Amino acid sequence: MAVVQAIDHPPMRLRLRVRGTVQGVGFRPYVYGLAQSLHLSGFVLNDGNGVVVEIEGADTRLFVDRLQNEAPPLARIDAVDIEAVVPLGQRGFSILASAAGAVQTRIPADAAICPECLNDLFNPNSRFHLYPFVTCTHCGPRYTMTSALPYDRPQTSMAGFPLCPACAQDYADPASRRFHAESLACPVCGPQLDRSVDDILACLERGQIVALKGIGGYHLLCDARNPQAVERLRLRKNRDAKPFAVMVGDLDAVRSVAYVSEAEQRLLTDRSRPIVVLESRHTLAESVAPNLGRVGVVLPYTPLHYLIFQPVAGFGPARALVVTSANPGGEPLVIDDQDAQLRLQSIADLIVGHDRPIVARADDSVMAVHQSGPVFLRRSRGFVPDPIDLGCDGPSVLAVGAHLKVTVTVTRGREAFVSPHVGSMDNIATVGFFEETVKHMLALTGVKPEKILCDLHPDLFTTRFAESFGVPVMQVQHHAAHVAAVAAEHQAGGPILGAALDGHGYGEDGTAWGGELILLDGAKWQRVGHLRPMPMPGGDRAAKEPWRMGVSALSQTGLLDDRFDDIPGAKDLIRMMPRLTMPGTSSLGRLFDAASAILGLCQVQGYEGQAAMELEALVKTPVALDDGFTLTAGRLDFLPLFSALAERGITPAQGADLFHGTLAAGLTQWIAQAAQRQKAAAVALGGGCMTNRILSDSLVSMLGRLGLSVLVPSKVPAGDGGLSLGQAFMGRL
Repeated sequence: MAVVQAIDHPPMRLRLRVRGTVQGVGFRPYVYGLAQSLHLSGFVLNDGNGVVVEIEGADTRLFVDRLQNEAPPLARIDAVDIEAVVPLGQRGFSILASAAGAVQTRIPADAAICPECLNDLFNPNSRFHLYPFVTCTHCGPRYTMTSALPYDRPQTSMAGFPLCPACAQDYADPASRRFHAESLACPVCGPQLDRSVDDILACLERGQIVALKGIGGYHLLCDARNPQAVERLRLRKNRDAKPFAVMVGDLDAVRSVAYVSEAEQRLLTDRSRPIVVLESRHTLAESVAPNLGRVGVVLPYTPLHYLIFQPVAGFGPARALVVTSANPGGEPLVIDDQDAQLRLQSIADLIVGHDRPIVARADDSVMAVHQSGPVFLRRSRGFVPDPIDLGCDGPSVLAVGAHLKVTVTVTRGREAFVSPHVGSMDNIATVGFFEETVKHMLALTGVKPEKILCDLHPDLFTTRFAESFGVPVMQVQHHAAHVAAVAAEHQAGGPILGAALDGHGYGEDGTAWGGELILLDGAKWQRVGHLRPMPMPGGDRAAKEPWRMGVSALSQTGLLDDRFDDIPGAKDLIRMMPRLTMPGTSSLGRLFDAASAILGLCQVQGYEGQAAMELEALVKTPVALDDGFTLTAGRLDFLPLFSALAERGITPAQGADLFHGTLAAGLTQWIAQAAQRQKAAAVALGGGCMTNRILSDSLVSMLGRLGLSVLVPSKVPAGDGGLSLGQAFMGRL
C-alpha cells in the first residue's frame, strides 16, 4: 500500500481517494463509524476507481492512520491519495450514492463464513438460526455470484431475491455489518435448499454419496473413513487413483488425520479456506490418497458445511468427509441444478441443490507449505479475483496459457488478474468453460486487450483461440513463461536467470523441453543450459506410461534387463529400441517417470504427476550419489544416477532417497555455475517439478548457502496454472 501524501500539519478538511478491494467489503460503513467516533463531518461514496472520502474536523490525522490499519477483514487497500480541500463547515457524516463513471475497481474473492455469522447460525434467538445462506459484508460469496461491475445486487445472483423488511432494514443501516451486503438474505426472503441437512447426514451415515451444491459448484461427498464408500465413489467417478481431499470439522479433527504445523494451521483457518496438503497419519480409508504420504485437508467454509458437521446432528467434528469436485470425465465443475440432475445421477445417491445460481465456477484452491512458505498447487476459490501487483503500469493484455491446468490472465494498469483454474483442454465442455472464463474476466475488469498471449505450440486450442481473437498475437515459449511468472510476482524487471523444472513444453526446435536454464530480460530470453535430452519412446504416450521412459533410461545406460517384461508392449519396444529413431526430451518430469518405473512404483499413470508423487512419498532422507551426474558446457546429465537405480537389490525407498538427493545436488551445481557465468545474484525457480516439496526445499537451501537469492512462486502455481501470468508479464514489455 502507498500513501501518496504524508500529513505533517493536517488541514481541517481532506479528500481521500482509496484504491484497492474496497467495495462489497463493508468499507463505507466502516468509514462512517470511524468518522462518527472521531466526531468528523463529511461523506463517503463509491466511484469507478474505489472509494472517495471527505473528512472535516480536528482528528483527520488519526482518521487517516486508523483507516490504513483497521480496515474491514476483506478489504485490501493498495493506495490512499490525499488532497487538502476547502473546509465547508458542515455537520454530520453521510454515506452518499455511488458516483457514475467507468468502473476500475474490483470485487473481493469468496470468503469463509465469519465468526459473527457463525454465531448467528447457531444462535436460537437469531433470525438466521440454522439458515445455510447466512452472510454479511465480512464473508460469503463474491466472485462466484457476480456477473459484472459495479458490484451491486442487480448484477449478482441475488437479483432474484427481493429483501424482506428485516433484511431491507439491515441493508440500509450503516451501523449494521450487513449494510449493503449484496449477498444478504434470510429464511424469509433468501435461497433455500431442496433437501434437508438431515437427509444429507442420513445418506452419508449409510455410506452413500451426496452431490452438494456449494459456492463455486457441486461437490461429491462421502465418508472418508468408509473404504467401501470411497471405492464406490472412485468407481462411479471413473477416478482410479488420483487423491481425494477431505473435510473435517475443526483443528482437533485435522490433527486426527494429519500432522500439522503452525504455518499449516494458519493456512487452514485463513478466510480463503484452501485445501492444504498435509503429512498423513493414515487414519482414513487407504483409497483416499493411495500410495501417497500426504493428504489434502480443508475446514468448513460455508454455513451449510458447519450444519453438516454440527455435533448436535450426530455427525461431529471427529468425522471426515471426502469432498471432491463434481466433474465427471475430466469435465468442468457442475454448477447448474438441471445439469447436476443429468450428469451426476449415475454418481450420487442424493443430489442436493438450491435456488441461488452460481455465476462463475471456482474449484477449491489447493496449497502446501514449503520451506519458502505457502505455495499454490491450484489457485481458485478464495483467491480469485485478487490481483497480483506487477510493480508498474503497462498495456492491457489477455494471456490464455497452454493446454494443461489452464488459467487466463488479464492485466489492467499495474495489476494482473489471474482466473480460477480452468483445467486441461481435452474436451468440448472444458473448452466452453475456457471461453466462458475469458468473457467473465474481461467483464469483471472492464478490459479491452491490446494484445493476446499464447503458447509457442502451434496445435493447441488456446493458440488457435488467440489467433482468432482479433487483436495482435504474441506467442511465448513455455519455459520462458514459467520463469517470467516468477519474475512477475517478484517484480523482477531486469535480466534474471531462471530454471524451468517442468514436465513438458514445446521448444523452439520443435522438441519437448522441460529442464531449462533461461536468461530472461523483459520479453527477450535465451536458453543457456538444459538437461541432456533422452529418447522418448512413443512420443507423448511416454508422459502417461512411465515404463517407456524407464526403458529409455536403461537402454541409454546399457543396463536394460527384463524388469519391464510383464508390461504389454514392453518386449516389442525393447526389441526395436536399437533401430528406432525417437524424439528426445530435456524434461525433468520425464526423469521422475523413469526413476519411478525403474524402481517398480508406477508403470502407467492414472493422473498427471502420479509417478513423481508416489516416488516423493517414499523419501525419508535424501542422499546424493557423488558421481551421479555429469555437467558439461551447461548440459546436465543424470545417466550415472539411473545406472545406480538399476542395481538389483535397491529398494524403492532407497532409490527415492538417492534420486531426490542426487537430483538436488546436480541441479544446484548446474544452476550455480550458470549464475556465475551470467553474473547473476538471483535465480528464479519455476515449472511443475517445483511442486515437489523435497526438491523445492533442497534447492532453496542449497542455493541459498551458495549466496544466491532464490525466487520461488508463491502467488500462482509453479506449474502450468501460473503460465498465463508469465505470458502476460512478457507481453506487456
